[in-house]
Amino acid sequence: MSAELISILVLVVVFVIATTRSINMGALAFAAAYAVGELVADLDTDKIFAGFPGDLFVVLVGVTYLFAIARANGTTDWLVHASIRLVRGRVVLIPWVMFVLTGALTAIGAVSPAAVAIVAPIALSFAARYQISPLLMGAMVVHGAQGGGFSPISIYGTIVNGIVEREKLPGNEIALFLASLVVNLVIAAVVFVLFGGLKLRNDGAVTETASVSASSSASSSASSSVSAGADAKSTPEGRGGGGLEKDREEDRKENPSAEPEDDTTRLNPARMATLAALVALVVAVLAFDLDAGLTSITLAVLLSTCWPEDSRNAVTQIAWPTVLLICGVLTYVGVLDEMGTIDWAGEGVSDIGVPLLSAVLLCYIGALVSAFASSVGIMGALIPLAVPFLAQGEIGAVGMVAALAVSATVVDVSPFSTNGALVLAAAPGVDRERFFRQLMMYGGIVVAVVPAVVWLALVVPGWG
Repeated sequence: MSAELISILVLVVVFVIATTRSINMGALAFAAAYAVGELVADLDTDKIFAGFPGDLFVVLVGVTYLFAIARANGTTDWLVHASIRLVRGRVVLIPWVMFVLTGALTAIGAVSPAAVAIVAPIALSFAARYQISPLLMGAMVVHGAQGGGFSPISIYGTIVNGIVEREKLPGNEIALFLASLVVNLVIAAVVFVLFGGLKLRNDGAVTETASVSASSSASSSASSSVSAGADAKSTPEGRGGGGLEKDREEDRKENPSAEPEDDTTRLNPARMATLAALVALVVAVLAFDLDAGLTSITLAVLLSTCWPEDSRNAVTQIAWPTVLLICGVLTYVGVLDEMGTIDWAGEGVSDIGVPLLSAVLLCYIGALVSAFASSVGIMGALIPLAVPFLAQGEIGAVGMVAALAVSATVVDVSPFSTNGALVLAAAPGVDRERFFRQLMMYGGIVVAVVPAVVWLALVVPGWG
């Protein structure tokens, strides 16, 4: 049995053990990386550690640290309230607002994980407050980011178009952008319908006072906030805002001094500083191309220094189990890359000799590997592998490149990808193990279905 096949089988065993024994998959993956690297691939420790995603570790820690402070001082509550006012109280529109926002950020040049890191914590805080499925909201954020990710001025678009030009393949920048936008828009619409988006219309318009009341009731604890919001919306009075207004009057009578402190319409110095920090994060990432993780940690430390009472427990709210899980799995994937397993699989597919079959298999390899590794890296590897059978003229280059690009990025909702990991880490008040399984199942469905669909739509007709 070849070393490459052994490494794949070990990965399967890691998944099985983690699923059946409730052991953190990241810890198992670290052990597997050490065993396979030392015993099978004869790699030294430095090469095993080379696969550790230090940049993703810092992003996960930094972003969850910063937004833990934002939740503690009420800034996320203020942002949720502002979002409600933006859509005139229509909760049903909020997931689409998040989709468009992340899409706009990536379309104008933000790296996809950076856009998700900025938007996901706000979107998922809103989802927790108004009992929206976190899977729905997380998927809308990630697919929005990928929908705008291949504009001619975006990072992904620039990279793929550069590879196409370097390999002297026919290219079409607008077709690539539209292919990704349409596929992600369709997926977002399906997710919106399947995971309760249409039911949000039954909640009607949330009035400004109702939003404030929900935020006021949240001040004691995050869990009681979610419960109170659900109860208020489940009653006829709650849907119209009247019931929440009555509750607000009762709260005012019982504890009138608490309202000004918890009112999410008020901007105290801590909240204004936190909003300034979030704006600084956006500017640093988009305008100056600074690292989102290091910038987030720096801003969080500055806020902690100025308002230590708000950030006393913020470090404990960093999603450490998620960090262990993601870093462990990606370290093992790095070992697979170092020992040539990924190249071995790709070359085996390209040597089949049946162009259409090779095309669909390359789309599936791109989706599967990208669910665990760098989307940009896999696109950079797969597009050159497709050159030999594209040169035969039986498959259109424009359609094939678009299919590979979409297949390699649409799966970024997987909890093992950077975007999926950010969504998992940013969700407040959820059972993370359950949410992780939901993201993994959804990512698996996307991996199984989307490559075949884009192959049928873009490759089989012979576009380009």
